Amino acid sequence: MKKTTYNGIFILLFLIIFGCKKENIKQDISGKMENISTSDYGVTPKGDSIKKYTLTNKNGMKVEVINFGGIITSLTAPDRNGKYEDIVLGFTKPEGYFDGNPYYFGALIGRYGNRIANAKFSLEGKAYEIDKNDGPNSLHGGKEGFHTRFWNIEVVKDAKFPTLKLSYTSADGEEGYPGKLTTTVFYTLTDDNALEISYEAETDKPTVVNLTQHSYFNLSGNFSKTITDHELQINADHFLPVNETLIPTGEQKAVKGTPFDFTISKPIGKDINAEDDQLKKGKGYDHNWILNGKGLRSIAKVHHQGTGRLMEVFTDEPGVQFYSGNFLDGKFDTKTGGKNEFRTGFCLETQHFPDSPNQPSFPSTELKPGQKYHSKTIYKFSVKN
Repeated sequence: MKKTTYNGIFILLFLIIFGCKKENIKQDISGKMENISTSDYGVTPKGDSIKKYTLTNKNGMKVEVINFGGIITSLTAPDRNGKYEDIVLGFTKPEGYFDGNPYYFGALIGRYGNRIANAKFSLEGKAYEIDKNDGPNSLHGGKEGFHTRFWNIEVVKDAKFPTLKLSYTSADGEEGYPGKLTTTVFYTLTDDNALEISYEAETDKPTVVNLTQHSYFNLSGNFSKTITDHELQINADHFLPVNETLIPTGEQKAVKGTPFDFTISKPIGKDINAEDDQLKKGKGYDHNWILNGKGLRSIAKVHHQGTGRLMEVFTDEPGVQFYSGNFLDGKFDTKTGGKNEFRTGFCLETQHFPDSPNQPSFPSTELKPGQKYHSKTIYKFSVKN
């Protein structure tokens, strides 16, 4: 009897302990599945099966990313009533992204964000001609830049917050750029409602690199409304004037006394229609601001009074391209009804300066073998009443 009793107690204890461990495993797995989910998104004309990854933080904020172009197709943020709404422009159907994505909605941009004059540059005495896709210039890495490429995506399992690792290897000579470039990007959604984007790259030949993210924001959550009522502050005392094809002239001009002064927060629309040569050339704001300070720091804030939404941007880059959606032309439906019309979204593209490979006075964008490219940008969302 005693032996049977002892055996019974042992078995019971074993089942309790094993059962508890099994339940913990279920909870851990369930937690990870709730933080990052995967679904089918579509098939490209090249036959690539595209997946959508949805990151969710403890507050219910969500970011949706596809492995085509590393594109952010949706990003939600709370208003003053705690309502989470999508605040980034995008297409209503996958084909919009697969068919060239003419506005670069939500895309990772490379090898070179922004414009390079006359689609050519010289590096260590050798001339290179790259894809000409913006009048006489090259824009955002060329017609088939990183925004059109298939990215490998992995879920980072041991990360503190939901994190995706995106990787893409650009072949030597792709779009005319020298060197095989191996690029890695991390998207992390934190519990303080921040989207962190970390970039890394390595090359086997001297090349130029300028990576950025091209999401268009409309903090109202209604993509048929213009963004001219959004209040913007940029921590920059100078900007880069441009010529007729939007290439920097080389001058670093003080913003004080010009429509480009956002050192104190003001509505985007306050001066956007002023009689100003630079505004006429850009059809509004489409310029690079030279950011104050160095290292990872707060460089811009955008507030929408109607919803209370506040977006703060942090970066370690020397510049930011503020683009007020001047080339949106109403050709496509928005996700909330209506069309993506003129100035219904804005971009704050953190980056090195446009045309740096041809302008020695600008911060260098050259990357050599043995070096590692690093950059980080954070978009943080909160409410301001």
